[in-house]
Amino acid sequence: MDLVLIEALKVDTVIGVYDWERTLTQTLVLDLELATDIRPAAADDDIAQTLDYAAISERIARFGAEHSFELVETFAERLVDALRREYGIAWIRLTLRKPGAVPAASAVGVRIERGQRSAT
Repeated sequence: MDLVLIEALKVDTVIGVYDWERTLTQTLVLDLELATDIRPAAADDDIAQTLDYAAISERIARFGAEHSFELVETFAERLVDALRREYGIAWIRLTLRKPGAVPAASAVGVRIERGQRSAT
């Protein structure tokens, strides 16, 4: 299985458990690995036969704008579920970082994997 990568995608959203966090937009930084077979797209040079990273990136930005959650865990789970359902992604790894959440750390976050990554 091949991987389509989206790295360091910045997404603005309302996220956080503290009252002050609920009043502003914060930036999350996402890295995604999306399993797919790129051979059909490569053979025909046809974007319709692969995962369109531009369209997926735009969908992620809309997701961030349309939702607000307290936990990064909830954001990650709901986003991955939506992407898998809407784009037919068999396996996905998402690393989500929230910069500035802990003053002594450059970022905090979660990494999740969902689905089955088959070898072909």
